Amino acid sequence: MYLCVLVSVRKPPWPHAPTHQLSQRGTYFVTSGTYLKAHYFRRTDRLVVLHRGLLCICQDFGWDLEAWSVFSNHYHFVGHSPAKVRDATNLSQMLGVLHTKTARWLNGLDGTPQRKVWYNFWDTRLTFERSYLARLNYVHQNAVKHGLVPVANLYPWCSAAWFERTASPAQVKRIYRFKVEGCACIGRV
Repeated sequence: MYLCVLVSVRKPPWPHAPTHQLSQRGTYFVTSGTYLKAHYFRRTDRLVVLHRGLLCICQDFGWDLEAWSVFSNHYHFVGHSPAKVRDATNLSQMLGVLHTKTARWLNGLDGTPQRKVWYNFWDTRLTFERSYLARLNYVHQNAVKHGLVPVANLYPWCSAAWFERTASPAQVKRIYRFKVEGCACIGRV
């Protein structure tokens, strides 16, 4: 009897809603996906809008991106939180703006004004160099992992080509050496 009362009062933590611990400024690996993993951004024009939206809104909120990749049903990025603030709490607001604007635009195109487009986002603060370098490679190589291109720099909605143009050859080689699970792309430039 008492157990039933306690169960109904206390709500267990929901395992599919990640806790966002954004109390410290730093470098974060962020992933977000569409609701039910639907491929809402499958067409080129839609990928262009999502890609441009991600880059512009991150810039507007002061996030400095080092790697990004945008797909038909998810995206990833590695970015530094704004230098002029003590924490990374504006990440939630920033992604809220991105998700609201892209969902509104997409639903306008499809004539589905109330459709849920985005599900949630997951973030990890990167505090170890090896984790940071591995995530950079993961984000750059993600299009290869998904079988979309044979070499990452051929995928237009990720940062691999930009990275290879702007980083030193030694930096590119060092980061691309990190193993990416499920991807036979290591060492390709």
